[in-house]
Amino acid sequence: MSADLTRLESLVEMFQRQRIVVLGDFVVDRFVSGEISRVSREAPVLILRHRETEILPGGGANAVNNLASLGAKVHPVGVVGDDESGRALLDYFLEKRVDTTAILRVPGRITPTKTRYLAGWTHKAGQQVLRVDHEPGEPLATNIQRKLAAKAAQLMRKGGALLVSDYGFGTASPTTVGWARKGARSKLVATLDSRYSLEEYRGSGLTAATPNESELEALYHTRIGNDAAKLERVGKSTLRMLGLEALLMTRGSDGMVLFERGKPPTAIPIYGSDEAADVTGAGDTVIAVFTMALAAGANFYEAAILANYAGGIVVMKRGTATVTKAELSEALRREATGTATASFSKTK
Repeated sequence: MSADLTRLESLVEMFQRQRIVVLGDFVVDRFVSGEISRVSREAPVLILRHRETEILPGGGANAVNNLASLGAKVHPVGVVGDDESGRALLDYFLEKRVDTTAILRVPGRITPTKTRYLAGWTHKAGQQVLRVDHEPGEPLATNIQRKLAAKAAQLMRKGGALLVSDYGFGTASPTTVGWARKGARSKLVATLDSRYSLEEYRGSGLTAATPNESELEALYHTRIGNDAAKLERVGKSTLRMLGLEALLMTRGSDGMVLFERGKPPTAIPIYGSDEAADVTGAGDTVIAVFTMALAAGANFYEAAILANYAGGIVVMKRGTATVTKAELSEALRREATGTATASFSKTK
C-alpha cells in the first residue's frame, strides 16, 4: 500500500480549518539547564550553574500545543492547580491564542509537573541527569469531572473531533468521556491515548487509539520484540476489545503498525533517522496529527502516514517539541522529489 502524496498535501492544507476538542490530563514539562561547575565537596554530585529554565506544555497539553502549531482551532478541556505551574501553562496558551475558558483552576490541587535537570558544558547540548515529578495526591472530585464533561459536550456539539489524552491524573477517564459523549448527542471522530487504563475504555464508542508497543506489552504481560505473530495478535485483540475502527501502534525505531477492522495490519517504516535526539512527548504529536488528519477527511492509513511524518520530525528536536504545518509540507515535498530518508510503500 502506498499513499498519494498530493492527497496528503491537500489534507495538511485543510488542517487549519479543523476544530479539535482535547479532553486531557494537562502536564507542565520544566527543563532546568545548567553548566557543570564542579563536583560538590558535600557529596559525589555535580554542581550546576543555572543557565535557564524553560516551561513547556506536556501530556495532554502537549497535544494541544501541537494542534495549535498546526493551525487548528483547538479547545482544551481540563484542570490545572492554583499554583505556579498552572499559571505558567495558562499564560503559555494565552500567548499562543489558545482558548483556555474550559480549563478549570482547582484550588489546592497540584498541577502535574515534570522537572528535568540538564547538565552540560558551554555551547553543548545538556544531558538529563535527574527528573523530579510533582503530582496531585488526591483524585479529581466527581463534581469537577461532571463540569469538565459538560464543557466538553458543549464544545463537541459544534462539530470537529475529540482527542482524549489520559495520563492517569483523573481529568480524562472512561467515566468523563462517557458523560461528555452522551451530553454531546453527536458521533464525532474520537481518538484515545491512554497511558495506564487502555482496557477500561471498552464500550466507550471511540474511533481509534494510538498506544505504544510497551503499553500493550504491559497490558498483555508479554514482550513483542521481533515476534510478528505476537504483534498481530496483540494488536487485533486490542482492536476488538475496545470496539475500535482502527488502532495505531507506535514502535519507536521500528515505526508503526496500523490495525483496521477486516484488514491485515499495515507496517509503516520509521520516517527520518532512528537516532532520535529526544522522544519526550512524541506520542502526543502522533495522536494530534492522527486526529487532525481524520477530522480533515483522511482515511486511517493516510492519517497514520502523516502522524508518522510528524513523529519522525519531532523526535529530532530536543525537549517537548511540536511540529508545524510548514515542516510537514516540507517533508511531503522531500518525499515527492525522492530526497526523503524513508518510504511509505512497504506493508507487512
